[in-house]
Amino acid sequence: MEQTGNIIEIRNLTFTYPGAETPVLKDISLDVERGDFLAVVGNNGCGKSTLCKVLNGLIPHFIMGDRQGSVRVDGVETLETDIGELARKAGYVYQDFENQIVRPTVLDEASYACMNYAMQDYLERGEKALEQCGLSGREKDYVWQLSGGQTHLLALAGAVSLQPEILILDEPIAQLDPAHADRIYQVLRELNEKYGKTIIVIEHHTEYIAEYCRHVLLLKDGHAEWKLPAGEALARVEELRSCNIYPPQVTMAAYELRGRGSLKCPGRLPATLEEGKKAFEGLAFHPAVSWAHTRNRGPRMAAFEDVSVSYRAVKGEPRKIFEHLNLEIRKGEKIAIVGSNGAGKSTLMKLMTGLLKPREGRVLLKEQDIRDTKPEALSQIVSLVYQNPEDMFIKDSVEADIAFAMKERQVPGWQERTAELLERFRLTELKDRDGRLLSGGQMRRASLAVGVALNPEILLLDEPTANLDIATRREIMRTLNEMKYITDTVLIATHDMQLVCEWAERILVLCGGRVIADGSRNEIFGNDEVRRRAGIRPPEIFTMGQLLTPDAFCYTVEEFADSFGDTEGFGHAGLAGQAEAG
Repeated sequence: MEQTGNIIEIRNLTFTYPGAETPVLKDISLDVERGDFLAVVGNNGCGKSTLCKVLNGLIPHFIMGDRQGSVRVDGVETLETDIGELARKAGYVYQDFENQIVRPTVLDEASYACMNYAMQDYLERGEKALEQCGLSGREKDYVWQLSGGQTHLLALAGAVSLQPEILILDEPIAQLDPAHADRIYQVLRELNEKYGKTIIVIEHHTEYIAEYCRHVLLLKDGHAEWKLPAGEALARVEELRSCNIYPPQVTMAAYELRGRGSLKCPGRLPATLEEGKKAFEGLAFHPAVSWAHTRNRGPRMAAFEDVSVSYRAVKGEPRKIFEHLNLEIRKGEKIAIVGSNGAGKSTLMKLMTGLLKPREGRVLLKEQDIRDTKPEALSQIVSLVYQNPEDMFIKDSVEADIAFAMKERQVPGWQERTAELLERFRLTELKDRDGRLLSGGQMRRASLAVGVALNPEILLLDEPTANLDIATRREIMRTLNEMKYITDTVLIATHDMQLVCEWAERILVLCGGRVIADGSRNEIFGNDEVRRRAGIRPPEIFTMGQLLTPDAFCYTVEEFADSFGDTEGFGHAGLAGQAEAG
């Protein structure tokens, strides 16, 4: 076939999974130019992952179904090409990228695919891939010594080592803190611009799309609605919102202010901070009433006294997580624990539940040292909802999982409380379903119901909005706000700064085994040094306000619009209740 400017050519693609009544992909025709950086967006179930699995041949060679139409990738028809050859055309990094890691050391993993192809230079290819992915110098490290972001880069290096022209990544930053997310996209940009790779990402974080991607493909109900330049695509506010996709907060703010008549923006709406600064520079700042909380001084529910924790290492010295940590948790507090991957957020929670014992110091719950207390004996005081909600399910139905702990402990009225929790968390119609087979949002709601079943006095949530699209994240945020009246004292470990800003009354910042900051959102996000050291980043709209004036502390689109626009109230452009999106 004669080489053309398109590296991917799809014509009339339709795909139906076995047993499904309707196709998940419907008559898609699409061209992707060689060297493009394309974001694929769409609501849950629209076919994003299915389309990408068609490109690398997993469909239909590994995942069976009825495939019609033509798909040509780098000059070959995928239906007529074996999956081994297609892996050298289109590399794929999955959302659950840890499952792609199969070897113990970094170079061994990066070169493994090439060794399987019996390439004589497999080690050299692995070393080059590590260099391209920013992991030079880590060749001899064990994979479990890497951070989450570095592990993702290693999975990418494994795909890069085969030197495919196309790299496909499914939600590459879903589990990462901002610093690691930035690093992932910087590596992708270099692979795209320096090495000429065609990059395709499935992405919900539209601020990264605005900053890094050239084009956006919108899938809707299995159809390819359009492929447009990124700036033009992200300016289609109403169309994107109808698909539960939320443009960058800068774009949403401009859309709202233009609807109010406060912003003259005749051209395309801004999509990046740089564009926003130009669009908003003439606006006057009128400080809105700041959302604030009085520090809770209730009874002490938990305390860490001179606590030190370290993990044994297969290689090198034990890894210190906390060194002489001192901290108090008061009754009724709503606390967010933030910090980069590996800062100790999950460790802090495991200490409180007794799953982990300190090397030195004491952990107190209600003034009692819990060192010699079994975790199950603490379950009515403290409950931990895991980052992976499927870990909360051990029975074959949601109803049975919620009832399990109460039934085993013979809690009076457990049947009535089970029914009450099913109703409160909007799970009644799902009660007979296996929790592990629910959608992301449903699974999170069910795990929260399991977590509060014993009516614990302290509830711990580990990354409750991780791996969720924006619309589902918003649903969980609503649920968490409703839970303020269910459990008195709640701690959330999270990278989701929008959740932190809208929910938390107190923010703990972990870095280097210490609490380096403890305060309100203004005290934390207004401190450049704390943000830099801990690798945390406020919502984009906060940064936008700060670029315009250092007096602006705007955490939502609503607060920004009220501070820089008219003062008649939010919602002129029909965005009421949508301010936190993006």
